[in-house]
Amino acid sequence: MKTIGVLGGMSAVSTQIYYSTLCQLVRDELGGLHSPELLIRSLDFAPIEALQMSGDWEEAGRVLNTHAKTLEQAGAGVILLATNTMHKVADEMMNGVRIPLLHIAETTAEAIRSADLERPGLMATAFTMEQSFYTDRLRSAGLEAIIPEAEDRHETHQIIYDELCHGLVTRESENTYVRIADRLVNRGADCLILGCTEIGMLLNTDNVTVPVFDTTRIHCEAAMRWSLG
Repeated sequence: MKTIGVLGGMSAVSTQIYYSTLCQLVRDELGGLHSPELLIRSLDFAPIEALQMSGDWEEAGRVLNTHAKTLEQAGAGVILLATNTMHKVADEMMNGVRIPLLHIAETTAEAIRSADLERPGLMATAFTMEQSFYTDRLRSAGLEAIIPEAEDRHETHQIIYDELCHGLVTRESENTYVRIADRLVNRGADCLILGCTEIGMLLNTDNVTVPVFDTTRIHCEAAMRWSLG
C-alpha cells in the first residue's frame, strides 16, 4: 500500500469526510483491520478563506506549495488536495513538487464520461462555478457544465461557508439545494456534480432526480486505486 498525502483543512469538515471515506474504502476492499496509509496536513482555514475573499490567489498558491512540499518530504507518493475550490491554484501548489497530484475535476470528469453522460449541473462555491479553472477541465473532457443562475449561485455559496463548513446541516438548506438541483435538471442537466467537498452533507441519490457525482468520494476512490494499485 502506497502513502497518500492529503492536504486538507479547507474546510476541516471536508477533511474529516475525506478521512472517513478513505478508511471505509480500504476497509471494504481489504477487510479485517486494514486502513489507508495517509499523511494529512490540515491547515487553518480562516487565513485561506481570507485570501480567497481578498482575491489573493497568488499568496494562497504559495501557502499550499509550501505544504505540498512538506507532504512530499514526509514520504507521500501522491497528493490529494481535499477541496474543489483550491484547485484554482493547483499549478502553483505543485511548482517544484515531484510527486503527482490527483486532480479532483479530472477524476470527476472521467467518472461522468464513463457513465456516458455529458451535461452535468455544477453546484459548488461561487469561485468554482463562476471562474474557469474548474469548468475548463470539464470542457476539455467533452462535458458541457450547466451552472446555476445568479441567485442560486449566491445561495449555494452562502450555505457552504455559513453552514456546511461549520458542520451545520438543516432541513431548510437541504430543501433549498434540492430546488436548485431541480432547476438545473429542468435546464437540461443529465447529472449533478457535487462540486464542493461538503455538499454531499445535503444532496445524494435519494433527493436528486439524476445521477449524482460526489467529488469527494470520486477523489477518494481514485486515491485508493492509486494506493493499492
